[in-house]
Amino acid sequence: MSHRIAAKITGVAGYVPPKVLTNADLEKMVDTDDEWIRTRTGIRERHLVENGMATSDMATEAAKQLLAQTNTDPTEIDLIVLASVTPDMFFPATACLVQDRLGAKRAWGFDLSAACSGFAYALTVGAQFVGSGAHKKVLVIGSDAMSKIIDYKDRATCVLFGDGAGAVLLEAAKDGEGILDFEHDVDGSGGNYLYMPGGGSLNPSTRETVEKNMHVVHQDGSQVFKYAVRRMADLAACLLKRNGFTSDDLALVIPHQANLRIIRAMQERLGVDDSKVMVNIDRYGNTTAGTLPLGMRDALAEGRLRKGDLVLLAAVGAGYTTGGVLLRWAC
Repeated sequence: MSHRIAAKITGVAGYVPPKVLTNADLEKMVDTDDEWIRTRTGIRERHLVENGMATSDMATEAAKQLLAQTNTDPTEIDLIVLASVTPDMFFPATACLVQDRLGAKRAWGFDLSAACSGFAYALTVGAQFVGSGAHKKVLVIGSDAMSKIIDYKDRATCVLFGDGAGAVLLEAAKDGEGILDFEHDVDGSGGNYLYMPGGGSLNPSTRETVEKNMHVVHQDGSQVFKYAVRRMADLAACLLKRNGFTSDDLALVIPHQANLRIIRAMQERLGVDDSKVMVNIDRYGNTTAGTLPLGMRDALAEGRLRKGDLVLLAAVGAGYTTGGVLLRWAC
């Protein structure tokens, strides 16, 4: 059953911090080298926040750029949905911090946690409020400072992640434009393959949890790889078939940027060539909730997105979570 929503993206913006960590830099920190990283991940460099900078800072900067670009007054925003697994703190929600800094005095908001699928989930959630007529303008943000929870002695994870944020504005759409359909699911049986065990109610922060390195990302890369390839391709095929399209109808696929090999394997299963797949992992690494909006921003800047294009967003994240959105580009 198709889930058509009368909401469209009317603007997109993004932000990455200026500090760059290259593969050459990582060679000095851990047992790895540039060729190993590039051939296994496709990443050349990633951006990291400076000390004292947090997820909310990147989210606010992306949102400010978006509001300026779309000539939107902050007081016009009705709702802020912010996807992140690296909130500034447990509470208040990072969305509250961003709301205050933007001066979006009429907006309410909340954080959403779905790891790498977070932005896709947040986009679908925000679109419901526009599509129902409850709100006119919804701000959807994906922002993660992954460097804060990475062990830079673990070469299996430290080469993968970077920091960044992206934001979109959602407004009402006419028939045939905007968000056409979505597909989301979770498979909690995969929770032990990508997780951060410390800091929550199960393992609250103690000297012991810190000494046991429980406050950083733990990942079984092979398990995540296999699941991501299969599910990203499956959800893409499902969305296309359900709406009467084939891969030939797609103008662009914007996949979550976790690993270039995952992207290429999904691409092969979907049967689309390089010209129809957005890749920017080489510049940013995996920015978790930031990858999809940064992909849209860069695709626009490169002239690869035009009004009327059929676009597919696809992501798989810790949980496991899966997020896919099919849309007709409207700006």
